[in-house]
Amino acid sequence: MKRRSFLKKTTIATAGAFAMPYILPSGRLFAASGSRIANHVVFCLFAGGVRNIESIEKDKGNLMPRMLSGSESISPGIAAGMSPLTAMSGSSLQSKGTLYKNFRYAQGPTGHFNGHSTAITGHYTLVDLNIKQPPKFPTIFEYYRKHNTPTNNASNAWWIANMLGPYPSLNFSSYPGYGAMYGANFLQPGSIISQAGLSALSNPIDISQQQFDKVTDLQNLFNSNFRKPSGVPEASVQNSPEDFQRIQNFIKNMLLQASSGQFNNPYGVGASMNADMYNIFFAEKVIEEFKPELLVVNMQGVDICHFNYTEYCDNLRKADFAVGQLWNRIQNTPGMANDTILIVAPEHGRNFEPNNLVDAFGQRAIDHTSDTTSREIFSLIVGPPGKVVQNQSISQVTGESIDIVPTIASILGFKDDIPGGMLPGRHLNEAFI
Repeated sequence: MKRRSFLKKTTIATAGAFAMPYILPSGRLFAASGSRIANHVVFCLFAGGVRNIESIEKDKGNLMPRMLSGSESISPGIAAGMSPLTAMSGSSLQSKGTLYKNFRYAQGPTGHFNGHSTAITGHYTLVDLNIKQPPKFPTIFEYYRKHNTPTNNASNAWWIANMLGPYPSLNFSSYPGYGAMYGANFLQPGSIISQAGLSALSNPIDISQQQFDKVTDLQNLFNSNFRKPSGVPEASVQNSPEDFQRIQNFIKNMLLQASSGQFNNPYGVGASMNADMYNIFFAEKVIEEFKPELLVVNMQGVDICHFNYTEYCDNLRKADFAVGQLWNRIQNTPGMANDTILIVAPEHGRNFEPNNLVDAFGQRAIDHTSDTTSREIFSLIVGPPGKVVQNQSISQVTGESIDIVPTIASILGFKDDIPGGMLPGRHLNEAFI
């Protein structure tokens, strides 16, 4: 199919896909009452289960030199399994903010959906969740959308996650008075990559030879990025015409660029490019286009630790590399540079004792079954001098997963507008001037 024909069919498909979109309403009338620390927050949910032993304790060397201070080093026992990445340059993010070395995921099953839900709602879940249902408590997106009045409201809140099924359910809750009308834009980079025909995230197709006979394939792509969780009643969700068109064009352009090979190795690391890197790369694209006030992105690659410890360590390095790229993008984006707080935290840790699976480098794999070590995590809060305490490391046990939501609410100035008692956590004030 010729490119001109493809573009024409793409336009037709997108128009059909957005006839009944799940996007966003126009927002409320009154501004939040509190003063802001900064006008933008980016939260990287370093998901998949990250142990402090390999991360901040550097048992295998400093696998995360862009985030953590100290020269990059890798233990000889796993060095042969590491991917080639561009050498670190400049100072670490730790020097630009506050590192909580003994953060805690204190309660609830150490499952990925439970951990994600806690980080995004500010509430522990003490039982296994129905991954097909939205959370019972409001998400940070809903708090932000309901209790704040940003410019271009509909394009100012984004949730970017991988292709695992339950994560769209974290867009909004079933809590009375909140719900779909206060959800965020949800984007699955993997669906755009796969729909564009990139094999193993690396090989662009020639769209002049690809048969795009089924425009429903494109419609499914767009719908997958804006779908509602199952079991949620239909909501009358509308969007301003301007935001409607802008978001539609953005996703269409991402698809076209991916199809033409423009996203084939955007970080210049060849076959080392993984899904986590693409999640961050697409987050950068959202930043370039929308300059969102609230952006949450997850990275799931380290979950391979269940059966491949060496690749788990390698994916720690790749996620660290991507976070460094993201911070550079923020600092080179007018309107977000020097006015953005970056928060990084795993959703939970991993067990102290390994399981019986051994990888090709003789390393034993590790699960996460709620032992003490699986509750030990870290949190890094980075931001401009004068707003965030620079080069601070807090070693005592301080802070929990449920503190991230109220901290974001405080940064963006709407914490006091949230009804009392709804958030059990606290603002992590130690990190701020």
